[in-house]
Amino acid sequence: MSMPTEIMSANTTGGVVTALTTVNNASLASFGLQKPEEMDWKGGLGANVHGFLLKPANFDPAKKYPLIVLIHGGPQGAWSDNWGYRWNPQIFANQGYVVFMPNPRGSTGYGQKFVDEVSGDWGGKAYTDIMNGVAEVTKKPFIDKTRIGAAGASYGGYMVDWLLGHNNDPRFKFKAFVSHAGVYNLESMATATEELWFVNWEFKGFPWQNRSQYERWSPNRFAANFATPTLVTAGELDYRVPYDQSLQLYTTLQLKGVDSKLIMFPDEGHWILKPQNSEFWYNNVNDWFKKYLKP
Repeated sequence: MSMPTEIMSANTTGGVVTALTTVNNASLASFGLQKPEEMDWKGGLGANVHGFLLKPANFDPAKKYPLIVLIHGGPQGAWSDNWGYRWNPQIFANQGYVVFMPNPRGSTGYGQKFVDEVSGDWGGKAYTDIMNGVAEVTKKPFIDKTRIGAAGASYGGYMVDWLLGHNNDPRFKFKAFVSHAGVYNLESMATATEELWFVNWEFKGFPWQNRSQYERWSPNRFAANFATPTLVTAGELDYRVPYDQSLQLYTTLQLKGVDSKLIMFPDEGHWILKPQNSEFWYNNVNDWFKKYLKP
């Protein structure tokens, strides 16, 4: 997470990894990027859960920092110690935040059972895994637990939408959200997504076959509880999570009088990939969090 891609060499039997190129060193030298710290905590049903914590450059342990929680998509995916451009935690950290990246139920790399335990339980153990992790982070003396935000895309966006309706944990409250391409209405998405096999697998059938799953885990059913300011973003060429999901969420927030903003990218799909669009997206996300999480 502290350096972009370079060409490396390593012995197949283990040992020191050696950089063969250092193309980015000069460009990054002035930024003082921190390396991520690993942490563990107890999640749903007492399971061991793992994640990363990233501090801003020039971190001062005597200060209080706002916290941003980044929730990965999938849900069969994971945060790892690597460099990325779509959700780069360094960009958030170096706006003056501590960044927390949990790997809840469904995350890959912790055994197949851990992966399987999110299917049919989207807002269950994974939600507890994340909330317990955030509660653990807020115990650290340098975290201002009155200034916490969360952001995610796809399943991460789903979890943000779920948090919108369940932002009632007595240990802390989220003050702002960013939902990108988030799954909002499970029933309307089920036959609109191009990934039909996925919803059939995750929810053990389609809505007419297993309605209880769709009713239990769909964020739109908890709209009466929505009260947290939310930035909603999506690509109009998204066939994985069609952009009407984001329109439904934004319209609901507006109807309820919740401070919200909608940004649509007519030339993007499920991911914001074009460089100028990416810069625009990051600037707007940072502005949104600054509005609610900075003093």
